[in-house]
Amino acid sequence: VVVPPEGYLKKVRDICTKNNVLLIADEIQTGLCRTGKMFCYQHEGIHPDVLLLAKALGGGCAPISIVLGSKKTMSVFTPGSHGSTFGGNPLACAIATASLDVLVEEGLADRAVEMGGHFMQGLKDMNIPFVKEVRGKGLLIAIQLDESAGPARKYTEALMRNGLLAKETHVHTIRFAPPLTITKEQIDEALGIIRKVFTGQL
Repeated sequence: VVVPPEGYLKKVRDICTKNNVLLIADEIQTGLCRTGKMFCYQHEGIHPDVLLLAKALGGGCAPISIVLGSKKTMSVFTPGSHGSTFGGNPLACAIATASLDVLVEEGLADRAVEMGGHFMQGLKDMNIPFVKEVRGKGLLIAIQLDESAGPARKYTEALMRNGLLAKETHVHTIRFAPPLTITKEQIDEALGIIRKVFTGQL
């Protein structure tokens, strides 16, 4: 989880446009309200040429992925030039439509901002010496450990043993991506587990 500095994506968009290069936004993990907007690219007010979505689109009930693109970009495909054995599954598409309705009607983008802010502040307030950085956007959050702490895996395994799932990435990073419906009480419970694991109490 690395949050680009403000203006970064706008500059990338400008460079791609200037050089006639497609800007493809892979929002499989960052899209669908996770970072506090329906799509992460919206934080910079840009528009990619191609947008990739999956996972959350199925609401945890069905596997589905989609490729969205501008009319100009997608016009390279003609009927029959591209296909997919399982493309357009009616059940998966119905579930995706319902998932999108829930995301919008329940205001889950705003909820990600509120709950993510609470979670990140709680992590920062722990002041654990070997935590170099707490970063993220919305409910996509990472803790960067100092190398002296050892690999993140031992911490994620301890968290798991105590009822909290997190993902270690790139050796010294722990990623948290809780459900968008998480409550403050659940976040506080998670913070308690994290604190105890980091201070050697669990």
